[in-house]
Parts: sequence; structure tokens; C-alpha cells
Amino acid sequence: MDTLTQARIKEIRSLSEKKYRQQTGLFVVEGEKMVEEAISSGFEPVELYRRDQIGEKAMSRISGMVTPSPVLAVLRQRSYEMPDISKGLFVALDGVRDPGNFGTIVRLCDWFGVDAIFASEDSVELYNPKVVQATMGAIFRKKVIYCDLEQLCARFAASSIPVYGTLLDGDDIYSQPLTANALIVMGNESNGISARVRSHVTSAIRIPSFTGGAPTAESLNVAIATAVTLSEFKRKFHKLW
Repeated sequence: MDTLTQARIKEIRSLSEKKYRQQTGLFVVEGEKMVEEAISSGFEPVELYRRDQIGEKAMSRISGMVTPSPVLAVLRQRSYEMPDISKGLFVALDGVRDPGNFGTIVRLCDWFGVDAIFASEDSVELYNPKVVQATMGAIFRKKVIYCDLEQLCARFAASSIPVYGTLLDGDDIYSQPLTANALIVMGNESNGISARVRSHVTSAIRIPSFTGGAPTAESLNVAIATAVTLSEFKRKFHKLW
């Protein structure tokens, strides 16, 4: 497509806002590698724009980046069915609102082979442009499902599948008999896991500090805590995957 009308420019720019993404079921991806990964992963491209076709000025008007990339795609969003929870490792994000943290966690779950990610409705939206960029392409490979986490945790517990919660008063993760089939709940950046979800946690775990009692940070960033937690789960069960 080598021409862009004012109306279309406005429509593409509007996809930077959540309400228009929800209304249209579309989102924007920028960058050659990201666009290639999206298409190769089966995401449907509605429109594809190249800077060398539409020009630098037009690309800068539809891009959300300070320096527009050579390629921008408008893609159709994808929804996922509830997976089989009887096998595999799952992560639940309870009120994770920072786009950078959310996107990084999706990327981590891709790296560590997490089977699916669940998120509470008050978590940041998956197709937020900052989330999309922070995933570095993992958004196209990982299932992310928004749901009622309280009901989700109850479902896991009813199936006798452990629900691990990362809590400051939990037991040392390095001394716990972790399980290969489990749900790991990560909480909000400021308040941690909500009280209603916490009530369904069957195993509270924490990442200990190794400062020998010296003053240290109160807690870890949620994305960093997710990385450490997933690393320990996979370290114990890597032969099963």
C-alpha cells in the first residue's frame, strides 16, 4: 500500500488507545523482526506499511516510536481457549499493571517454556504497544488468557494442582519440594498478591535475600522475581521437559 489518507492515518494512530483496540480487535506491531515473527506465528496481517513505499513523513505519522521503523503492521488480535491444566507449568499475573514488567514476564515465560499465562482483568492489556515491544516477539508464541484469578486458583486446587504464591512471608523457595505441574501467582508491583487470590494459594514461597542480615531492598521487581522463580522450578525439573 503506497498511499495513506488522513482518515486512515487517524485510524491507525487511534490503535495506540485501548478502547479503539478493543473496538476493532486490531493492534499495531513495528519493526522488521517483530512483524516477521507475527506473520510466521500465524497472526493475521490486516495491513502492512513499508517506509520505502509510503515515505518517511507518512511512516512517522502512523508510528508510535520516536524513530519510525522500516515496517509497521496492523494485526488482528488473537484469543485463546483454556488449556489443559493437568500437565505443565503456568503463571498467573495478579494486577501487574506496568507494561514493561508485563511484557518482560511474557518474554520470560517464553524462555522458560511456561505453557500458558493467565492475567487478572485489572492487569495491563496485552496489546498495549509498550507491552508488545517489551515481549520482544514472545507475544506471538505464548498464550495469554485474561480471567478471574480467584476462580482459576480454585480450579487448580480442586484438581489437586499446587497454587504457588510469591509472598514476603512465604517459605524459602530453595528449600521447598516444588512440583512440575503447578500454577505460580505473581502479584502487583506495589501491593503483591491480592487478598482474595492469596486465600487460594496452597504454597507460599519467597526468594530469600543473601545479605547475611545487612540492610537490603524490601523486595524484588516483579519481572526479576518471576525470572528467579521460573529458573528454580525449571532447574529442579528440567529433565521432565
